[in-house]
Amino acid sequence: MASIFSKIIAGEIPCYRIAEDEKHLAFLDINPNAEGHTLCIPKTEVDQLFDLSKEDYAALMLFSRKVAQALKKTVPCQRIAMSVIGLEVPHAHVHLIPLNAMEDVTFGKKVQLDPMAMQGLAKRIAENLA
Repeated sequence: MASIFSKIIAGEIPCYRIAEDEKHLAFLDINPNAEGHTLCIPKTEVDQLFDLSKEDYAALMLFSRKVAQALKKTVPCQRIAMSVIGLEVPHAHVHLIPLNAMEDVTFGKKVQLDPMAMQGLAKRIAENLA
């Protein structure tokens, strides 16, 4: 059964796209912990991160690194946190979260941005990709 991420990859569900290559997609989380909270996913439907092949795992980490660097240039923060939880969607994914306090990564604190702000943010992050 296709996950919501597979439907996003297929274009069946819209997203605030930041980056994409042949094997990966990065987009803003629609229920963000902080402004700029981004998800990086492999386009292959794999349930858990550690089920990826070594090569695909390494490629996802390199892709996530590139996105994190652009995110850091765009959103004022102390660090970009990386979190892998994986219970909410059965599709391997990495959370990149601009971090100013530990509570930013607890998934208990959420922020809301209107669709125009999300679109503008996604565009600014994409412009900072190296």
